Amino acid sequence: MLIDTHIHLDLYKEDAFSLVAEAKEAGVKKLITVGIDSASSKMALEFTEEFEEVYATAGLHPHDAKDFDEETLVEFKRLAAHPKLVALGEMGLDFYRNRSPRELQMKAFVAQIELAKEISLPIIVHDREAHKETLSTLKESGFPLERAVLHCFSGGVEFLDQVMESGMMISLGGPVTFQNAKGLIEVVKAVPIEHLMLETDGPYLAPHPHRGKTNYPSYLPLVAKRIAEIKGISAEEVAKVTSENALRFFFSTSKPIG
Repeated sequence: MLIDTHIHLDLYKEDAFSLVAEAKEAGVKKLITVGIDSASSKMALEFTEEFEEVYATAGLHPHDAKDFDEETLVEFKRLAAHPKLVALGEMGLDFYRNRSPRELQMKAFVAQIELAKEISLPIIVHDREAHKETLSTLKESGFPLERAVLHCFSGGVEFLDQVMESGMMISLGGPVTFQNAKGLIEVVKAVPIEHLMLETDGPYLAPHPHRGKTNYPSYLPLVAKRIAEIKGISAEEVAKVTSENALRFFFSTSKPIG
């Protein structure tokens, strides 16, 4: 079994029924569709009503932090009451594109962390070109860091060491298969598999040989296969352990997991 811990079903042009069916056929038995604002978070929960295999998160992406207000938190808290909402996020810091002012990114990030503490949910963290600030914010928040995952991990081995020391998880997707992914290859070698989960981040970041095209959840086995090659273990072992990690991380509450 594979679990896609980060996908955006609302951003596909294709019919969601075919996406989920093809994912199941490829061995992807659960998908977590991730909210990046209030509208997409509501849509994520709508997908959970249509598909037994789909779970949801609610969050505000750092690109949209300029739109953050207290009503956003009220809405996320309301959505969190749904039994198939399993995390808050995607939240965090993006100092690469800077589509929202950095101070507003930080304000929205901290507020969402505090909400997650209040309602006892794990968090999915976006970190791009903001490694130091992301880690220090998480540490200073008092959030239990074993309940945080850095999605689509983009740091090097030195940053990975700091993340592992804090107890956090990381998730990896299509970029680990790219031919120029030398840094990520070293990360895969170094990360304890007990701290690793898999994702597509679909429809973005399709793995090789589909790079530059739409990414589908049915492509997740390509990520597992490449990680297995790098680590010198079987793809079945990668699927087993990363799925156990995801089940523990996202579903270790009283909410049903199906």
